[in-house]
Order: sequence, then structure tokens, then C-alpha cells
Amino acid sequence: MVVALESTPFHVLAVDDSFIDRKLIERLLKTSSYHVTAVDSGTKALEFLGLVQDHDQQTDSKIAPENHHHQEVDVNLIITDYSMPGMSGYELLRKIKESKSLKDIPVVIMSSENVPSRINRCLEEGAEEFFLKPVQLSDVRKLRPHLIKEKSTNN
Repeated sequence: MVVALESTPFHVLAVDDSFIDRKLIERLLKTSSYHVTAVDSGTKALEFLGLVQDHDQQTDSKIAPENHHHQEVDVNLIITDYSMPGMSGYELLRKIKESKSLKDIPVVIMSSENVPSRINRCLEEGAEEFFLKPVQLSDVRKLRPHLIKEKSTNN
């Protein structure tokens, strides 16, 4: 079983509007042998995951299960910045946790601001971790238990 888990690299979706921060997290994840897809907004993350945001935003959750099963994206974890223009990382977290097909994907929030109420709100909403920027290699190592837990629940 462990051999099967290790043979396929874990796929992490990294979301950050800052080019430098996005490249840093991408490099840290790749150094730790993760497959990384990096996008610069919450909207692009939802598009990548198959939860398209358009003028039917209110009905999105009702039609999403049929509409995005054909896109079968295998993402094992999402790591997102908290403060982004348009859709914040907190809003992205809520949309993922409200989606039937995406709710089990672990989400990690990162922020350069150490605001306890913000951190607690994200953790209460279902975030697995909250990392303070700059993200370190030691932070990335904390991701593995969440990835293994998520992968084993899907098998």
C-alpha cells in the first residue's frame, strides 16, 4: 500500500496572486517531490478544479456535480494565499468546502499577516493548516500527513 502511494507524486494546487510568493511555494513543493499546478487567483483555481464561476454563481453548487465530473482533476491538496484581489483565500476555502465533490480536498491557507481571528476563522471553516509567510520547508513538511490521510480516504 505504501509503495502505491509513493509511486504517484501528490498533486498540489498552489494559489497566490503574488508572482514571487507563488514561485517560492512552487519551488518548495517541487523540492519536496510534489507535482504542482500554480494559479494566480481563486477564480482560476475554481476553474482548474472544474467549479466554473460565471453568471450562474448562485446555482453553481446545484449544477456543479454534473458539470465537472467530466474534468476529473486529481488534486490532493490546495494551498492558497489569504489576501488576494477578487476572491480571498477564505472565500476559496468556503467554496471548496461547500462543493460535494471538492469538500474532502485538504486546504491550507497562508498569509503574511498574523491575525489570530483570521487564523481561527479559517481553521473553523475547515482549513487543515494556516502558515505564516514566508513559507518555509519545515511548513511544507507538515503537509504530508494531510496528503496521506486524503489519499487513503479516496482509495
